[in-house]
Amino acid sequence: MQPRSILITGASSGIGRALALVYARQGVSLSLIGRDRERLEDVAAAARAQGADVSLGQLDVRDQDAMSEWIKAADARRPFDLVIANAGITTGLAPGDIAEDPQAVRAIIGVNLIGVLNTVEPLIAPMCGRGAGQIAFIGSIAGLRGLPYAPSYCATKAAVHAYSESLRGRIEASGVRVSLIIPGFVKTPLNDSIDAIKPLEMTGSEAALLIQRGLERGRAVIAFPRSLYLLARVSRILPIRLVDKVMARFRVNIPQTEERIR
Repeated sequence: MQPRSILITGASSGIGRALALVYARQGVSLSLIGRDRERLEDVAAAARAQGADVSLGQLDVRDQDAMSEWIKAADARRPFDLVIANAGITTGLAPGDIAEDPQAVRAIIGVNLIGVLNTVEPLIAPMCGRGAGQIAFIGSIAGLRGLPYAPSYCATKAAVHAYSESLRGRIEASGVRVSLIIPGFVKTPLNDSIDAIKPLEMTGSEAALLIQRGLERGRAVIAFPRSLYLLARVSRILPIRLVDKVMARFRVNIPQTEERIR
C-alpha cells in the first residue's frame, strides 16, 4: 500500500527535496520540515503542482520541544503512514588537519543524531498504537566504517544505523516497519562541497526513486549503489590496519561545517 501521509525532514534540498517530489501526487499529504523558508516554499510549490497537499514546518530538528509539538499536531490531523528522518549535515577534515573543531563535532551530532531522535520519538507510540506505518532513516555508506577524513560524520551515521536496527527489532512486531537507507554518493549541495573522488555518484532523483521502491517493498535495508555497499561491508572483515592505510591514501577535503551548538 502506498503511503498517503508522509513526513520528511531536511526537505528543502538534496535527497529530502527529491523524495518530496517523487511522492507528490493527488491524494498525498506531505509534511515537510526544514529551516530555509524560501527553499521550502519552492519545494512546496513544485509538489502542489503535482497535486499533493503540502504543509510546512520551518523548524530546526535539534529543537526537541518544537519538533514534538509540530509533529504530534500534524499526526493528529492526518496520521502519518511514513516518516523519513532525512535532515543532516556534514563536516570533516582538510588534508593536513588532525582533529575536528569540537564545536563542529557537537553541531553535527545535534543535527544528524539528536535531530533524528527528535523526528522519530514523537511517532513511535502513535504508530505502534495504530499498528501501522513506516519509519525510514537516512544513513550512509560512511556509517559502515570509520573514514579518516570524516570522524564525526561517520560516528553520527553509525549511530543512526544502530538505532534503526534496534528500533526495528523492537517495534516491527507492533506492525510498524522500519527501514534503514544506506546511500553512497548522491549529487546534493551537501556532497558538492566535498573535494574527493565520488565513485558511482547519482542524482537526487535517481536516489529518491530507489528509496521509494525499497520502502514500498518494505525492505529493512535499502543500500545503493550495491557494489560500493558490498565493498564497504567487505572492508569490515579485512585486516584493520591494512584498510586504515588504504583509506589514508585517498585525498579528500571536507569543509568544516559552519553549524554550531545553539
